[in-house]
This record gives sequence, C-alpha cells and structure tokens, in this order.
Amino acid sequence: MNDSIAENGVLKNIRAELAHHAPFTAAGAATGIVLMFFFRDMSSETALKVFNVFHPAHVFLSAMVTSSLYQLHKCGRVKGKCGLAALLAVGYIGSVGIATLSDSLIPYLGELLLSMPHAHTHVGFIEEWHIVNPVAFAGIALAYFAPRTKFPHAGHVLLSTWATLFHILTAGSVSGAASYTLVFVFLFIAVWLPCCVSDIVFPLLFVGAGDGGAHPGAGRSH
Repeated sequence: MNDSIAENGVLKNIRAELAHHAPFTAAGAATGIVLMFFFRDMSSETALKVFNVFHPAHVFLSAMVTSSLYQLHKCGRVKGKCGLAALLAVGYIGSVGIATLSDSLIPYLGELLLSMPHAHTHVGFIEEWHIVNPVAFAGIALAYFAPRTKFPHAGHVLLSTWATLFHILTAGSVSGAASYTLVFVFLFIAVWLPCCVSDIVFPLLFVGAGDGGAHPGAGRSH
C-alpha cells in the first residue's frame, strides 16, 4: 500500500512538473521560430558553429542540475556522502544522453520529415568530444562540491531550444507556414520532455524510497 501511495505521489509530481514547464517551453519555442526567421539564410557551417556553443552550454547546465538533484535527494548536503561513481554515472547519462536526444536526435527527425538537404545527427559527445564531455564533468564536479538546483528555468529552456534550432539550421533553410509549424512542434517536444526527464525524473529513479535531502520539487525553478 505504501509503495502504491509513493508511486502515485511520484506520478503526480511528474505530471505537475510537466504542466509547470509547458508554458515556459512554448514561449522558448516561439523565440526559436523568431530566430529561425531572422537567420533563415544562415549557412550550414555557421549554424553548426553556433550549435557547438549552445549544446555544450546546455550539457553543462543539465549536468549540474541532474547531479545536484541526485546528490541532494540521495545524500543531503554532506559532500562525499554519495558515491562518486554513482554521481558520475547519473550526472553524465542524465545530461549528455538526454541532451543528445533533445538537441540532436529529435531535431534530426524533424529534418528528415522536412526533407532538408543536409540532415545530420551531429552528436556532440562524439563529434565534439573534447568540448562536450569536459563540460559535462565540470557540471558534475560543481554539483559534487556545491549542489544547487535553483536556477532560472528560462535560461535552461532557451539554451536547449536554441541548440535544437541551430541543429535544424545546419540541415538547410526552412520556409512556408507548414514547415515553421512543424519546427515549432519539434522545438517544443525536444525541450519539454527531455528537460523534465533529465532534471527531475531521471535522477529520482536512482533515489530509493526514504532517502532524502531535498523536497520533491527541488528541481523546479522560477
């Protein structure tokens, strides 16, 4: 019975977080459409360079928050109480893995649907491994020494949205109302679900019942 109640509580929190994030994510996606209009003639090479700025920044922030949430829930604020290997695994997979899904794989599907001429996955932790992997570990290290989950949500949304946007622009230009609408949908999906999963759901999967430091809404920010 207690397990059932706890499970229902987790699902309720997840639904609440998804609902809480949706308006910010929609606003972020709208900024992406505006940027896409202004940069619609940007070359694929330039778009890739911009992507290689926003994607690592997104990975760093995601690694910091994912690791911090795990650290605070599992171990409290006592540095070193958490196993470093577990923190590295949760922080790395929860940031690099999910940011790759958000910034690279989901927009790639959109590029294929739009039949864009230069569709490519552009997986950062492989193609730019010397940048993406170090910033992920830097975010985890910051969480280990000074865990923090309160950050401007708008900042995270914009980083992820713009990384996704410029990934799409690496594949070519977009025109027409139908194409812009489809891009908006992919921008929304690419940020909304992965960001909530990365920052909230994923780290809590590794926190046993009764463990705790932070309250369930620790990952939420305003």
